[in-house]
Amino acid sequence: MGRDVFKYPGIKWILASLAVLTVIQGAMIIVMARSLSRAITDLFHNHTFASIMIEIGLFAGAYFLRHLLNVIKKQIVYRYAAKMATDMREAFMDSLFLLGPRFARKEGTGKIVTMVMEGVADFRRYLELFLPKFINMAIIPAMIWIYVLFEDRTSALILFITFPILILFLIILGLAAKKQADSQFESYRILSNHFVDSLKGLETLKYLGISHSHEQSIAGVSERYRKATMKTLRVAFMSSFALDFFTMLSIAIVALFLGLGLIGGSMSLVVALAVLILSPEYFLPVRELGSDYHATLDGQEAGRNIQQIIREAQKAKAQAVAPELPAFNEDTKLNLNGLTVIHEEAAEPTLQDISLDVQGYEKIGVIGATGAGKSTFIDVVSGFLNPSSGTTALNQTPFAFSDSGWQKQVTYIPQHPYLFHLSIKENIRFYQPEASDEQVKEAARAAGLEELILSLPERYETVVGESGRMLSGGQEQRIAMARAFLSGRSIILLDEPTAHLDIETEYELKTPMIKLFENRLVFLATHRLHWMMEMDRIIVMDNGQIVEIGSHEELLAKAGYYYRLVQAELEEIE
Repeated sequence: MGRDVFKYPGIKWILASLAVLTVIQGAMIIVMARSLSRAITDLFHNHTFASIMIEIGLFAGAYFLRHLLNVIKKQIVYRYAAKMATDMREAFMDSLFLLGPRFARKEGTGKIVTMVMEGVADFRRYLELFLPKFINMAIIPAMIWIYVLFEDRTSALILFITFPILILFLIILGLAAKKQADSQFESYRILSNHFVDSLKGLETLKYLGISHSHEQSIAGVSERYRKATMKTLRVAFMSSFALDFFTMLSIAIVALFLGLGLIGGSMSLVVALAVLILSPEYFLPVRELGSDYHATLDGQEAGRNIQQIIREAQKAKAQAVAPELPAFNEDTKLNLNGLTVIHEEAAEPTLQDISLDVQGYEKIGVIGATGAGKSTFIDVVSGFLNPSSGTTALNQTPFAFSDSGWQKQVTYIPQHPYLFHLSIKENIRFYQPEASDEQVKEAARAAGLEELILSLPERYETVVGESGRMLSGGQEQRIAMARAFLSGRSIILLDEPTAHLDIETEYELKTPMIKLFENRLVFLATHRLHWMMEMDRIIVMDNGQIVEIGSHEELLAKAGYYYRLVQAELEEIE
């Protein structure tokens, strides 16, 4: 039950502190039972109220100290849980950046957002509830049982027999509940991803006239989650009933034998009352842990999933080579040897035996039909996707594309650049947060943005992105280019940057893009062949393999695969 929690940093000190405080709490519970039983016995024997003031004082003092220690324990656990939740959220975010957008796309936006926002909060609540109650269950019943053993062996035997049965039953129900919780979490993941996808595609659904029919899909996903939740609650209620039933049955058996002992004269009233008062306290930690176990299932599952992602990122980081990489310049040599990518869900490699030598600043086009492996190649070179096999070297120094030394030299321009809910100025500063206003204006001017910005009322302070001013696809690409101009980085990777634009807008962007490519290493993946005439070399891909390499003129002269692509496009135009 929650074994992963014992692997967290600092947990040993927390458990040791809780254990010491719980031992004192256990002693106070015994003092409370003993003093209360003496006070009741004295009153039963017609003693005056004044004669039991010492017992009442002991009871009150023990009661106060018990609950004071409980408050202290909660404060210790709350502080630890808050720190762990903060550290986990930071580690999770770092892991997402390390694993890249391919991983985020595979997991689903909804699931990731849910884990960051709700999952970490659920994990914190799990720590707050589980740690003190686990320690209570481990210590308090043992202390009470030892005390009862010295007072009444029959009652101690009954408690000794029933406690493991209760624990065993709790484990069985816990396994059943975990199975239901896993199913519920999977349903929740599907629901959250479906919700985000529905919001993103709302405009498209409306345009196609199927927004109303999509209601059935939303209702179906919601209904599956409702059923999974109700099954989990059913198991939770059943386990709570079982715990209460077996606890009451055990206490009743103890009370029966205590009564027989009193009738037979083999036991004093003080001992009988003390044992009877302690019996519910003996089972209380198990009942509390059992009831909260179901309340913390979401936190356990969220923590397990987040830790799995963090471990996956740590594994990827450990496998990466991280030497000191030189700044890329006109004399730098980049070597790719036998790069292959095999996805877990695919039998065939999406990238196979890619070998390439690059010398200094080159403009390299990556061309091929849809599904040829262009985007996968760009994802590998950008460090978003680690190859399954193969090696890379920079000036004969082995490295990985995911190394920070490489990524700090790279500017990545995707098909749909992301604009943050910030001003245009802050969006342009994406790679260079410390850039001056004059540098931002110069970058905007180079990207052809100046005329647009000056026409806006707030100019560079205009907020764009989600809930901000809407920009066209071409304007978004210009902001991406302005980022690249401002960054001054010597490597530019572009993945279908103009695929969603009309041809007129694309030609408007071509001039600043060609200017951007000067004195840089450029990898441009596209299916639009007119860009290839601007490239120094062209990589022609098919089925994840490089089938041809050369300049536009050289490849046309070969009359091979590239020649057929050009001919096919010319026929479409005609």
